[in-house]
Amino acid sequence: MEIQGIQIIGTQRSGSNLLRVILNQSEQLVSPHPAHLLANFVPLMPYYGTLDAISYRRLVEDAVDYIHVNPVDWGVRLDKDEIYRMAGQFSLFELNKNIYEFLARRCGAGYWCCKSMGNMYFSDELEKVSAGLKYIYLYRDGRDVALSFQKAIVGEKHSYHIAKQWHNDQQACLQLRDRVPAERFFMLNYERLILHPEQTIRQLCEFLGIEFQDAMLHYYTSDESRRTAEGGAMWTNLTKPVMQDNANKYLREMSAEDIHIFESVAFDSLVALGYEPITPRADLLSFTWEDVAVFNVRNDQLKRAFKASEDDKKRRQPQLNLISRIRETELSVYG
Repeated sequence: MEIQGIQIIGTQRSGSNLLRVILNQSEQLVSPHPAHLLANFVPLMPYYGTLDAISYRRLVEDAVDYIHVNPVDWGVRLDKDEIYRMAGQFSLFELNKNIYEFLARRCGAGYWCCKSMGNMYFSDELEKVSAGLKYIYLYRDGRDVALSFQKAIVGEKHSYHIAKQWHNDQQACLQLRDRVPAERFFMLNYERLILHPEQTIRQLCEFLGIEFQDAMLHYYTSDESRRTAEGGAMWTNLTKPVMQDNANKYLREMSAEDIHIFESVAFDSLVALGYEPITPRADLLSFTWEDVAVFNVRNDQLKRAFKASEDDKKRRQPQLNLISRIRETELSVYG
């Protein structure tokens, strides 16, 4: 059976876990909680040297171990030997695809969906190993994304840094849209998703070539939503129905200064995606190196001051430990 790949792209804190658990209710599709394998392992590749049968085997073992300690369990034990044998080439990107294909086959699904949204930065490599890969570009008002990051365990905390990330991500997604055939690229607006969930998901299902199922609208009662919600404070809303008022929160909760800074950095992306800036173009700020240096200090202070729960720290520590072990072990073996 040929397996179809689906990649969700955009910026985190845009409703991607909501979308993932909705899609995961399909009997045709499997969409596990992301381990962000590419983002975390691309920087580690120099520790493996030139990939050959031996070093690739080690990469497979490390990648599978990394997934097995993901904060949200995938519910399936990955077979390292079988995934190793699936390799048509020794490549991290092929390995990423093969892991998802293994999962899909093990679950009896014809489709897999990866929610590592930053993978648009690896689109050239993904295109080479995943023929016909479909992309879902999920986008949300960047000002609400910024507000969400300021409350989350992950990510930057100053509006300048979040705006830079969000703007760069949207530009990368829009550029990818222009390179990929239209039949493989779907733009999904978060605000429309929460306001018209059934209509939006039906249209998405038609694009993907899967059947719409009523269970998708009742995702919040699923085991996957429960496991994800238990995996960290960021995902507790997944056990609730769609929150249709979860938009434009920045108008109530974000300071005027933060909005001004964000819009000054990300103005063009906001406009390109149909969002209306509060700041007139003529009043946008320009930032000096001195300004950015002050923002950097403040961003670091905010991140250090952020108090993650002990449970969140405990769930994330095994992956951090594994990365540290890779850096130490692989350097001694292959360095």
